[in-house]
Amino acid sequence: MALDTDTRPAPSAVLPPALRAPLGLIAVLAAVVVAALGVMYAGHTEPGAVDRWFVEPTDDSVRAPWRGLALAVDFLGEPVGAAALILAAVAGCLLRRRNRAAVFVVVGVGVTVVVATLLKSLVERTIHGPGNLSYPSGHTAFLTALALVVALLAVGRFGLGRAGGTLLVLAAGLVAGAAMGWAQVALGAHYPTDVLGGWCTAWAVVPAAAWSVDRVADRRRPHGRPKPR
Repeated sequence: MALDTDTRPAPSAVLPPALRAPLGLIAVLAAVVVAALGVMYAGHTEPGAVDRWFVEPTDDSVRAPWRGLALAVDFLGEPVGAAALILAAVAGCLLRRRNRAAVFVVVGVGVTVVVATLLKSLVERTIHGPGNLSYPSGHTAFLTALALVVALLAVGRFGLGRAGGTLLVLAAGLVAGAAMGWAQVALGAHYPTDVLGGWCTAWAVVPAAAWSVDRVADRRRPHGRPKPR
């Protein structure tokens, strides 16, 4: 019986090839910013000059009706809200039978949160007294990472090129980071530089996570599997 090879196309990469170079550069620059701010504010208990230029970060500076909006955005980064968003994203991927994308959602967001948590323990910057570690903002890192993951999946789904894909990812990261960053500073939960650190943490981690997921998935995928003619 003659044999033929399975020529079904490989699953779509979660990091589109056209975006590897620009996102790789952004990831490196973001990592440098995270490290520089971490060294600059290590062990600090007060806002820096840049923080004070924006707002007095230790004060709850938002009032109704904007306070309600800030609390709603903040909830998205709390355990219950974050879990709901992750479950919704994973369920959407699985319903479309995109297993690699579902893994990327968990890995991309999960690793970002873990890195942000580890950095807090290393930098030991605090706000509102001892024990309240603030750098980088985990809420901002989480929502930015989720936005970047969803944007990358959308780029692959709709086949956007380098220009369109990069623009979409940048826009998603900016909107998510700005929204959560505003909420964190307005509620007095973080300094503005904490928010920047959290935002850059997501930019540094997500492209690397996407590349890693693709590498592992491609290696595990069987090649040239024979099937009867």
